[in-house]
Amino acid sequence: MDGCALDWEYSFTVWMDVHGHELQDKDVYSVAVQYRMAHPKAKAVVRTFNESAAIGFLPPLRDAQYYIKLLHEKHQYKFIAITSLSLDPHAQKLRERNLAKLFGPNTFDEVICLDCGADKDETLAEYGARYPGHIWVEDKPQNVDVGIACGLTGLLMEHGHNLDYAGPAKVVKNWEQIYNHVTGNSKASVGR
Repeated sequence: MDGCALDWEYSFTVWMDVHGHELQDKDVYSVAVQYRMAHPKAKAVVRTFNESAAIGFLPPLRDAQYYIKLLHEKHQYKFIAITSLSLDPHAQKLRERNLAKLFGPNTFDEVICLDCGADKDETLAEYGARYPGHIWVEDKPQNVDVGIACGLTGLLMEHGHNLDYAGPAKVVKNWEQIYNHVTGNSKASVGR
């Protein structure tokens, strides 16, 4: 969800700024590198953010709101969210409310919240077996490759931290490209 449908990075950057942390390098995936802090501290800061009230107010990423709603309302697509957010039930409820507010109350059939920073391997294996060939949208190259290995069709949402990706997933810049891919509209194709 984060970096695919929700703009976690923007909200986290604003939150970190309010809490006195200055962004040093935005085009890397690691918060520890971005903010020049030890890995355990970075992990704790991310967990604190993910379990704060701020997590319930993330804005949509790029054009996600328009095209996800269009896929759901016009084409009856349903979505399953798999997110390494937190096991905290309050954070999970805030995530569900945020998704319902932005994309509609019935757009997401399931919202699976894994622990903060947890691997998605087992969950992707389960859903790959349940929905072989279905589309898996991810911004982390390792996770999109795992999804593909589990039988899903991987689309990697392009960000500064994954520009050097050379794996089997198709790279997309926005949800318009995903929409055109899903609906067979050749107007705009997916990238590399």
